[in-house]
Amino acid sequence: MSNELTTSEKKKFQFPHVFIILFGFVVLVSVITYFIPAGEFERETNADGRTVVVDGTYNSAEASPIGFLEIFQSIHTGMVQASEIIFFIFLVGGAFGILRATNTLESAFGSLSRKMAGKELWIIPVVMLFFSVGGATFGMAEEAIPFILIMVPVALMMGFDSMVGTAVILVGVYSGFTAAFMNPFTVGVAQGIAELPTFSGMGVRFIFWLVYLGVNITYVMVYARKVKNDPMKSIVYEEDRKREKQTNTLDQPTLSKRQIAILAILIITLVGLALGVTLQHWYITEIAGLFLLMGVLIGIVARMKVNKIAESFVKGCEELVLGALVVGFAYAILVVLQDTNTIDTILYAVSNVVSGLPSSLSAIGMYFTQSVLNFIVPSGSGQAALSMPIMTPLGDLLGVDRQTAVLAFQFGDGISNIFAPTAGVLMAALAIARISYVKWIKWIWPLILIQYALGAIFVTIAHLFIW
Repeated sequence: MSNELTTSEKKKFQFPHVFIILFGFVVLVSVITYFIPAGEFERETNADGRTVVVDGTYNSAEASPIGFLEIFQSIHTGMVQASEIIFFIFLVGGAFGILRATNTLESAFGSLSRKMAGKELWIIPVVMLFFSVGGATFGMAEEAIPFILIMVPVALMMGFDSMVGTAVILVGVYSGFTAAFMNPFTVGVAQGIAELPTFSGMGVRFIFWLVYLGVNITYVMVYARKVKNDPMKSIVYEEDRKREKQTNTLDQPTLSKRQIAILAILIITLVGLALGVTLQHWYITEIAGLFLLMGVLIGIVARMKVNKIAESFVKGCEELVLGALVVGFAYAILVVLQDTNTIDTILYAVSNVVSGLPSSLSAIGMYFTQSVLNFIVPSGSGQAALSMPIMTPLGDLLGVDRQTAVLAFQFGDGISNIFAPTAGVLMAALAIARISYVKWIKWIWPLILIQYALGAIFVTIAHLFIW
């Protein structure tokens, strides 16, 4: 009987929730501050208006370890300090909640699949480009999950397998999310914390995105061609044989005239976003206002009742509650380090360790650190809030440009989203596609190695030759 209970307990084990992990970090950091000497650097405002750490000015400071009740108070203080980012995430999420309620993206995808009938292999780059642009511009991720239900049977019908159907969605959207040139949830948040103009460096990031997307498309197409020529070479051959061959291209939804107008509003919004941040130096407030306007216009064009618009907005906010509040929890860790005068001591110690290394290796070290951190904090905006307040001044001390530090965060945060077991979107998508996690890892691990190598190359090129 006791053995049965033990087995049952083992089966019930779940990976800790991200809030539990982050609160654990708050407690751990609070305890550690009792053993870390207090100290601080002098800071100054440079010619660009950025607040930077002055190298060589570290001095001891009065110790002020955190109290027991203050550990819990730090969560609220962190939420308040991160409020600008938190409400930005809510407003953008709410606007896209209205867009999703119109089913425009699903219909656009259905129209695309109809037009590509008979040109099966070439639907792969078209679909991956579609989703990659979504990931690179408005941070599409969770929104891609429903498309698995459409693309898997379409891929089977076209002579591919369920792995191809799943990969064009997941690899496509995360190639954009990872190498994004204007993702507001990753690049936007990280650059805001680093005191950089919103979406600055877009041209360089756009080139990196094109290269990164091209490599990902090639990987998927090579496998798809192999399966098309010999179905028994499919890694999920046995599983797909058990599936019902339902769905015809003609069954897919198509764009109505009203949805075409909605799609036009989305495109105009994205173009306006690019122009606004480039020419008018828009920041979080202006971007949030633009997306909110987009949501209202979409609701009007879709002839949604005002209550339906509001309900869709709220639903969109609800879907991003986790990601938004993670930012506040992450800021709580920063609050503890700042209030105890220990954050500069940590910076001083780390900078001393790596000061003898070439700065290019320091940039790669940042990239590696961000890659590891994403397994613990899978939220892109949350990871930016947690890491960039430390990585930004560290980069200043080590001679690593802040743009490079943001790029290191971006690739370190993004790549593991398509293989980490803590990535909620991945696990949900695999469950819908009925593909085991083990089979997915077996298929994708060579691409993961390629992606990490590309990330290291991009960070090194950016540091040595661009920024």
